[in-house]
Amino acid sequence: MGKITNEELLQKINAKFDQQITVVGEPYGLLTVETSRDHIIDLLDFLKNDTVMQFIFLTDITGIHYPEQANPIGIIYHLHSLVNNVRIRIKVFLPADDYHIPTATTVWNGANWMERETYDFFGVIFDGHPDLRRILNVDDMTAFPMRKEFPLEDPNRVDKKDYFFGR
Repeated sequence: MGKITNEELLQKINAKFDQQITVVGEPYGLLTVETSRDHIIDLLDFLKNDTVMQFIFLTDITGIHYPEQANPIGIIYHLHSLVNNVRIRIKVFLPADDYHIPTATTVWNGANWMERETYDFFGVIFDGHPDLRRILNVDDMTAFPMRKEFPLEDPNRVDKKDYFFGR
Protein backbone atom coordinates (compact mmCIF):
# COMPACT_ATOMS: atom_id res chain seq x y z
CA MET A 1 0.00 0.00 0.00
CA GLY A 2 1.03 3.59 -0.45
CA LYS A 3 1.95 6.03 2.22
CA ILE A 4 -0.85 8.19 3.62
CA THR A 5 -0.03 11.82 4.26
CA ASN A 6 -0.23 13.60 7.59
CA GLU A 7 -3.13 15.67 6.24
CA GLU A 8 -5.13 12.54 5.38
CA LEU A 9 -4.30 11.05 8.75
CA LEU A 10 -5.39 14.21 10.54
CA GLN A 11 -8.64 14.36 8.54
CA LYS A 12 -9.53 10.80 9.60
CA ILE A 13 -8.72 11.52 13.24
CA ASN A 14 -10.69 14.80 13.25
CA ALA A 15 -13.68 13.10 11.62
CA LYS A 16 -13.92 10.75 14.60
CA PHE A 17 -12.51 12.89 17.46
CA ASP A 18 -13.45 16.40 16.41
CA GLN A 19 -12.97 18.54 19.54
CA GLN A 20 -10.89 16.03 21.50
CA ILE A 21 -7.64 16.35 19.55
CA THR A 22 -5.24 19.28 19.41
CA VAL A 23 -2.58 19.40 16.70
CA VAL A 24 0.76 20.27 18.22
CA GLY A 25 2.77 20.27 15.01
CA GLU A 26 4.81 18.25 12.53
CA PRO A 27 8.44 18.39 13.67
CA TYR A 28 10.60 16.58 11.11
CA GLY A 29 7.43 15.36 9.38
CA LEU A 30 6.18 13.49 12.46
CA LEU A 31 2.55 14.40 13.11
CA THR A 32 2.16 15.24 16.81
CA VAL A 33 -1.25 15.51 18.44
CA GLU A 34 -2.42 16.01 21.99
CA THR A 35 -5.49 14.60 23.70
CA SER A 36 -6.81 14.05 27.21
CA ARG A 37 -6.56 10.94 29.34
CA ASP A 38 -10.31 10.43 28.93
CA HIS A 39 -9.91 9.88 25.17
CA ILE A 40 -6.47 8.29 24.85
CA ILE A 41 -7.58 4.65 24.78
CA ASP A 42 -10.34 5.36 22.26
CA LEU A 43 -7.82 7.18 20.04
CA LEU A 44 -5.21 4.42 20.32
CA ASP A 45 -7.81 1.75 19.59
CA PHE A 46 -9.09 3.70 16.58
CA LEU A 47 -5.59 4.18 15.15
CA LYS A 48 -4.75 0.51 15.56
CA ASN A 49 -7.98 -1.02 14.26
CA ASP A 50 -8.86 1.37 11.43
CA THR A 51 -8.60 -0.58 8.16
CA VAL A 52 -6.84 2.27 6.35
CA MET A 53 -4.41 3.57 8.97
CA GLN A 54 -3.37 0.31 10.69
CA PHE A 55 -1.04 1.69 13.38
CA ILE A 56 -0.38 -1.83 14.63
CA PHE A 57 3.09 -1.18 16.07
CA LEU A 58 3.45 0.60 19.40
CA THR A 59 7.01 1.89 19.18
CA ASP A 60 7.29 3.49 22.61
CA ILE A 61 5.53 4.87 25.66
CA THR A 62 7.51 7.30 27.74
CA GLY A 63 7.09 10.31 29.97
CA ILE A 64 8.31 13.89 30.23
CA HIS A 65 8.34 16.31 33.11
CA TYR A 66 7.92 20.08 32.78
CA PRO A 67 7.78 21.22 36.44
CA GLU A 68 6.92 24.84 35.55
CA GLN A 69 3.69 23.93 33.73
CA ALA A 70 0.23 23.48 35.23
CA ASN A 71 0.15 19.92 33.83
CA PRO A 72 3.73 18.91 34.56
CA ILE A 73 3.79 15.22 33.60
CA GLY A 74 3.23 14.14 30.02
CA ILE A 75 2.84 10.66 28.58
CA ILE A 76 4.09 10.24 25.01
CA TYR A 77 2.96 7.45 22.68
CA HIS A 78 4.79 6.72 19.42
CA LEU A 79 2.88 4.60 16.88
CA HIS A 80 3.99 3.25 13.52
CA SER A 81 1.85 2.08 10.63
CA LEU A 82 4.03 -0.49 8.91
CA VAL A 83 1.56 -0.82 6.05
CA ASN A 84 1.51 2.90 5.27
CA ASN A 85 5.05 3.70 6.46
CA VAL A 86 3.88 6.62 8.60
CA ARG A 87 4.35 7.48 12.27
CA ILE A 88 2.42 9.54 14.79
CA ARG A 89 3.19 10.93 18.23
CA ILE A 90 0.40 11.37 20.78
CA LYS A 91 0.83 13.40 23.96
CA VAL A 92 -1.29 13.41 27.09
CA PHE A 93 -0.50 15.86 29.89
CA LEU A 94 -1.63 15.10 33.44
CA PRO A 95 -2.53 17.64 36.11
CA ALA A 96 -0.29 18.02 39.15
CA ASP A 97 -0.92 15.53 41.95
CA ASP A 98 -3.14 13.32 39.77
CA TYR A 99 -0.81 11.14 37.73
CA HIS A 100 -3.35 8.52 36.65
CA ILE A 101 -4.01 7.40 33.06
CA PRO A 102 -5.74 4.31 31.64
CA THR A 103 -3.48 1.45 30.60
CA ALA A 104 -2.78 0.77 26.92
CA THR A 105 -2.32 -2.94 27.61
CA THR A 106 -5.95 -3.37 26.59
CA VAL A 107 -4.89 -2.32 23.07
CA TRP A 108 -1.31 -3.66 22.89
CA ASN A 109 0.10 -6.37 25.15
CA GLY A 110 3.56 -4.89 24.52
CA ALA A 111 2.58 -1.75 26.43
CA ASN A 112 3.06 -3.69 29.65
CA TRP A 113 6.79 -3.17 30.12
CA MET A 114 6.78 0.34 28.63
CA GLU A 115 4.17 1.43 31.17
CA ARG A 116 6.10 -0.22 33.99
CA GLU A 117 9.21 1.71 32.96
CA THR A 118 7.26 4.98 32.81
CA TYR A 119 5.80 4.27 36.25
CA ASP A 120 9.25 3.43 37.58
CA PHE A 121 10.89 6.65 36.39
CA PHE A 122 8.02 9.19 36.43
CA GLY A 123 5.50 7.80 38.96
CA VAL A 124 2.58 7.66 36.52
CA ILE A 125 -0.13 5.22 37.61
CA PHE A 126 -1.58 3.26 34.69
CA ASP A 127 -5.07 2.32 35.86
CA GLY A 128 -5.97 -1.26 34.99
CA HIS A 129 -2.38 -2.36 34.37
CA PRO A 130 -2.01 -6.11 35.08
CA ASP A 131 1.30 -5.86 37.01
CA LEU A 132 2.31 -2.26 37.77
CA ARG A 133 5.52 -2.44 39.81
CA ARG A 134 9.05 -1.19 39.47
CA ILE A 135 11.03 -2.74 36.67
CA LEU A 136 14.52 -1.14 36.75
CA ASN A 137 14.89 0.57 40.14
CA VAL A 138 14.87 -1.13 43.55
CA ASP A 139 11.44 -1.92 44.94
CA ASP A 140 11.79 0.16 48.11
CA MET A 141 12.78 3.34 46.25
CA THR A 142 10.48 6.23 47.19
CA ALA A 143 11.51 8.78 44.52
CA PHE A 144 11.02 8.85 40.77
CA PRO A 145 14.41 9.67 39.22
CA MET A 146 13.29 11.28 35.95
CA ARG A 147 11.21 13.95 37.66
CA LYS A 148 13.00 17.26 37.95
CA GLU A 149 12.41 17.57 41.69
CA PHE A 150 15.95 17.49 42.99
CA PRO A 151 18.92 19.88 42.64
CA LEU A 152 21.41 18.91 39.98
CA GLU A 153 24.34 19.15 42.39
CA ASP A 154 24.85 18.76 46.11
CA PRO A 155 25.54 22.27 47.45
CA ASN A 156 27.76 20.80 50.19
CA ARG A 157 30.33 19.23 47.87
CA VAL A 158 33.78 20.54 48.74
CA ASP A 159 35.40 19.66 45.42
CA LYS A 160 33.19 22.17 43.58
CA LYS A 161 34.31 25.30 45.44
CA ASP A 162 35.36 28.22 43.25
CA TYR A 163 38.79 28.60 44.82
CA PHE A 164 39.75 25.14 43.51
CA PHE A 165 39.29 26.53 39.98
CA GLY A 166 41.13 29.85 40.47
CA ARG A 167 37.93 31.90 40.67
